Amino acid sequence: MAEAISSLIADTESALVRTGPVVIYSPGGRNRKRFPENCVQVCADEDEARRQARPDAGFHAAIASGPSRSSEGFRLFYLVRWLA
Repeated sequence: MAEAISSLIADTESALVRTGPVVIYSPGGRNRKRFPENCVQVCADEDEARRQARPDAGFHAAIASGPSRSSEGFRLFYLVRWLA
């Protein structure tokens, strides 16, 4: 049986992994599912994320969960969905 994503992305440094609007710098496009913390800017709401997005420059609005420490020791955000 599949596990809930929240059980897979636990982080001992924070009390709660949050899901919310972000802008992700991904100049190679929107085909990845995990992003390092330094490529993600957390936004107050979806409208702000959409305003700050600049797809032509590689900045894309999205909903993501994180940050969470990966098994490699990096803090990652996990894509939930892209915002149009």
